[in-house]
Amino acid sequence: MVNTLSHLGIGLLIASVAGLNSRQIKIVAFMAILPDLDFILNALLLAIDQDLSHRAYNSLYYFFGHREFMHSILFASLVTLYIWFKEKNGILTLASGAAIFSHIYLDYVTSWKMRPFFPFVTDSSTIGAIDFFDPVVTIISFIPIVYILAEHAKKNGYLKDGNNWLSGLSKGKHEIFYRNLLIVFTIWCLLNPVAKALLIDHIEETEGHNIGYQGSYPISPGKFLSAYSYNDSYYRIFTSSYWSGIENAAFVRKYPNNEGEFIEYLSKAEILYGNSLPGEIDYPVYDVSTYGNNVTVTLSDARNPLAQYWAYFKTDYVFVFDEDTGNYQVYIKRNGQYGKPVPMNLFE
Repeated sequence: MVNTLSHLGIGLLIASVAGLNSRQIKIVAFMAILPDLDFILNALLLAIDQDLSHRAYNSLYYFFGHREFMHSILFASLVTLYIWFKEKNGILTLASGAAIFSHIYLDYVTSWKMRPFFPFVTDSSTIGAIDFFDPVVTIISFIPIVYILAEHAKKNGYLKDGNNWLSGLSKGKHEIFYRNLLIVFTIWCLLNPVAKALLIDHIEETEGHNIGYQGSYPISPGKFLSAYSYNDSYYRIFTSSYWSGIENAAFVRKYPNNEGEFIEYLSKAEILYGNSLPGEIDYPVYDVSTYGNNVTVTLSDARNPLAQYWAYFKTDYVFVFDEDTGNYQVYIKRNGQYGKPVPMNLFE
């Protein structure tokens, strides 16, 4: 499972192979989890978002949002340079840089949409070649953490000299084993994007349509959920795997049958969503309903029918327009659960 503990484990592997002392190992371990501390900035943004203008909110989101600036190559480079000027140690700098870059790459190669090339590229993207629950990444990253916890328990929690819970790493215990684990991890993370590209090429040839690398997300080890625009009216969605090819194919209508009657509200919802961040929906599907003088436009992702757990696909934007006043409210529904009305400055 790719989470903060996974990043910590990879950081410890890098530190152990680099042959660092206990203090330096702590620095590298911290670098491996540093990008995820952006959740603090994200919480601050959520606390003040309703008091910001639309332009100010969007600008701050790029820097304060989770998996935004602190998950960028620019941020990682600046932190690595800081370590060099602060410590003046080449090996420590390389290990720290490798740890923070491994965090960004591991998130990017799984299912998270990010902006790793911000501010040069502001569009979000993902490699999306490794599943969040990938067993190889999970096992490898958790091995050094389990070892440290076992050593710590063995010493009854005392951190005396010689019994320090980092002493095993700093003294080179299991160094060859950890080096081999790191090699396997690196090869695995580099080969999976290539394997996905070959699968996509095969599917595109079978379908006779351009799917695109970004059009497929991993939903389980070796299995992907894909979508593409089949024509002006329909998306085609399907799952595929390395061992069985295309599965569970279906067509999803882009717009409701009464599109012409409510084109004004559909267009308004489309514009409002296009102005918002983070932009989770890649293949927009619209549904319209009416109640009294209200017109409700629900915007969802075409992949929802085949998605089980992924939050990106299970997020709906519900726009409720008042035909008489022209006012509207927006709700975000995640996994079937409504939230409070969203502040309007997120959209205009």
